[in-house]
Amino acid sequence: MTSETTAPRLAVDVGGTFTDVAIEIGDRLITTKVLTTPAAPEEGVLTGVAKAVEEAGIKPGDLGLFIHGTTLATNALIERKGAKTALITTEGHRDSVQMAQENRFDQYDINIDRPDPLVPRHLRWSVTERMNFKGQVLLDLDADSVRALIPRIQDHGIEAVAIGLLHSYANGAHERRVAEILAEAYPELSVTLSSEVCPEIREYERQSTASANAYVRPKMAGYLTALSARMTALGYTCPILLMTSGGGLTDLDTAIRFPIRLVESGPAGGAILATEIAKECGLDRVLSYDMGGTTAKICLIDDFNPLSSRTFEVARVYRNMKGSGLPVRIPAIEMVEIGAGGGSIAKVDGMGRLQVGPESSGADPGPAAYGRGGQQATVTDADVVLGKVDPERFAGGSFGLRPDLAEQVVQADIGKPMGLEGRLAGFAIAEIVDENMANAARVHAIEWGKDVAARSMIAFGGAAPLHAARMAEKLEIGTIVVPTGAGVGSAIGFLRAPISYEVVRSRYLRLSDFEAGSVNDLLGEMEAEARAIVQHGAGDAELSVHRVAYMRYMGQGHEITVDLPAGDLTDGHADSIRTFFETEYAALYGRTIPGQEPEILSWTLTVSAPIVAAAEAVGDVPAIEAAKPVGSRQVFDPDLQETVDYAIYLRADLTPGMSVTGPALIVEDQTTTVVTSPFDLSVNGIGYLILTRTR
Repeated sequence: MTSETTAPRLAVDVGGTFTDVAIEIGDRLITTKVLTTPAAPEEGVLTGVAKAVEEAGIKPGDLGLFIHGTTLATNALIERKGAKTALITTEGHRDSVQMAQENRFDQYDINIDRPDPLVPRHLRWSVTERMNFKGQVLLDLDADSVRALIPRIQDHGIEAVAIGLLHSYANGAHERRVAEILAEAYPELSVTLSSEVCPEIREYERQSTASANAYVRPKMAGYLTALSARMTALGYTCPILLMTSGGGLTDLDTAIRFPIRLVESGPAGGAILATEIAKECGLDRVLSYDMGGTTAKICLIDDFNPLSSRTFEVARVYRNMKGSGLPVRIPAIEMVEIGAGGGSIAKVDGMGRLQVGPESSGADPGPAAYGRGGQQATVTDADVVLGKVDPERFAGGSFGLRPDLAEQVVQADIGKPMGLEGRLAGFAIAEIVDENMANAARVHAIEWGKDVAARSMIAFGGAAPLHAARMAEKLEIGTIVVPTGAGVGSAIGFLRAPISYEVVRSRYLRLSDFEAGSVNDLLGEMEAEARAIVQHGAGDAELSVHRVAYMRYMGQGHEITVDLPAGDLTDGHADSIRTFFETEYAALYGRTIPGQEPEILSWTLTVSAPIVAAAEAVGDVPAIEAAKPVGSRQVFDPDLQETVDYAIYLRADLTPGMSVTGPALIVEDQTTTVVTSPFDLSVNGIGYLILTRTR
C-alpha cells in the first residue's frame, strides 16, 4: 500500500462527449480520454479509470483520493430529464417561480420566450402558514393542509419534493415540519428544503434553486451511490470528493444532499487550472478558454482570481442573454458557457443561414467521423475535413476517425446548400463556431467592464487548442498558453482545487444596530457547519476561514461583497466594516453616498484546507535548436484562405527552449494544437506551449 503522503490522486471529469481521467503520482501525470456512456455514466468512468490505473502501473488500493466532477446535473436541467417534482409553497405564493422578476430581458422582442419553471403549475401546491422576515411566526403551520397533499404525491407519481415557504431563510422550522409529515407517509421520498439548500432572501431565486436541487437529486444520488459502490467493489477504497461550481471540493454525502452545487463542476475545474497556470506564467490578465465535445466555457481571471458570483443561470432560452435562464443561487465561478464543442451540429436553416450548435451529437452517435452512425455535420467533422486532426492519432489512437464520412456529411449538409466546394464548407463551419465563441467572450467581458484584447489566453479541453489561434485573432489576443495535458484540463484542475465549503445565511442588520454578540453566534454556527464538511475530506489539515458580508445602502436593490475582519468581532468593528464597505463601493461606482446608512443582508463563510502552492513564475529559458518535424499535412489555413503544408511535431518531442515557426500542428494523445500562419511557438520552462502572434 502506498504511503498516505505519496498516495496517487485520481481525478475524473464526465463531459457530454468525453470522460477525462488524470492520475497524479508525485511529479508524474498520467492522462486518458474515453467516450462518455450517457445511458450509464459510471461505465465510462470505470473504463477510463481502469485504463489510467493500468498505464500508471498501480493497483486500485494504492489511490489516496478520488476527485470527481460531472455534467449530469447540468444536462438534466438543460434537457429537462430530471425527476417529476412538486413544489410546496406558502398559501398564495405558488406562482412566484412563474412570475419571476416580472421584467423583460429583451425589451425589443415582442414574442419573448421565457424559461418555463421546472415545476408546472399543477404540481405547485400550497400549505397554510406564515412567517415574517425576522423569522417570527405570524400564522402557525396547519398540519392538516400538509396531510391533504399526501394523496397527490401518489396520484401524480411524484419522485421529489421541493419545499420553499415564505421567509424560511430566517426560520426553517415550518419547512422542517412539512418534511417530517411527508416522511411519515413516504419515508423514501426525496425532499429538498429551501432553508437548507439556499437560506437567502429573494423568494424567486430561493424557490428556483430548491426546485432545481429537487429536480436533479434522485438522478444524481443514484449515480453517485452506484459509482461509489462499484468503485468499492473493484478495490478502490479511497475517499471520494466532488468538485463544486464554486471551485472547491466537498464530500460525497453533501454532494448527494445538494447536487445543485455540482452544476458547473467541470468548468470550475478548468477555471482553477487556468488560475494556477496564470500564477506559474506570471500572467495577471487572462482569458480561460475551455472547449470540449459539447460546450465551450470562457472565464475571466484577474490578479490570479477568477470572477465569482452567487447567482448562476442554467438553460438560457437566448444565447448570451442574461436573464433568459433559470436562476440558481449557489457559489459559482463566473463564466459564460455556450453550445460550441466538437460535437456541435452544423446546419443551414430555411433562410440559407449557417448555424452551429447549440445541439450536439454527444458521445452517441457522435460526429460522423467517429463511424458510430452520426448523420449530421459537426465541428469535429469540419476539423477533419480541414486537415487539422490526424485520424490515426485522435484520442490517443483509441479509435480511428473516418475522413470519408466527415467529407460526405459536410458536403451534403453545408457544401451543397451553400454552394461551397471542397474544404470551404468545413471552413464555413469552423469560422462560424469560432465567431460564436469570440462573440460570447466579448459580451461577457463587456458585462463585467473588462477588456479582452489586453489579455493572454489559456486554452485547454479536447477542442480548444484546435481553435484557439483563430479565436485569438478575432479577439486581438497576442499570446496563447496551451498547458501540459490540455486535452483533459478540467480533470487536472480538480487536482489543484482546495477542499472547501461555503455556508450562507440571510440575516438583516443595519450597521448602526451592529451587535457583535449575535453576529459572532451566527458566524460560529456557520463555521461549525462548514468545518464538519471540510474536515471529512481534509483530516487534520490546518483550515482557513474567509468571511464576507453582502452590503448595500438602505433603499438600494443590490449588494456588494465586503470582507469581514478575522477573529471574534466587537461592537467597535462596525466602523471598520463601514470603511471596508465604502472603499469597495467607491472602487465599483467611483463615489460613496454621504449620509446614507449601510445595511447587511447576507453573510457567507468559507472554510478551506490548504492547496499545493503553484510553482513560481517561469522566467525565460535559453533558446535551443528548432524542433524537428515528424511529417506534414495539408491543412486549410484560415488567414491564407488556401490549403498549405503544416509541419507536424509530436508534443512529447518538444522540450523547454525549443521553438516552432507557424504554420504547424503539435500532436498529443488528447488534442492537437493548431499554430496558424500568423503565430510562432516556443516551449517555456514548465513545458507549456506559448503561441505568440508575430505576423
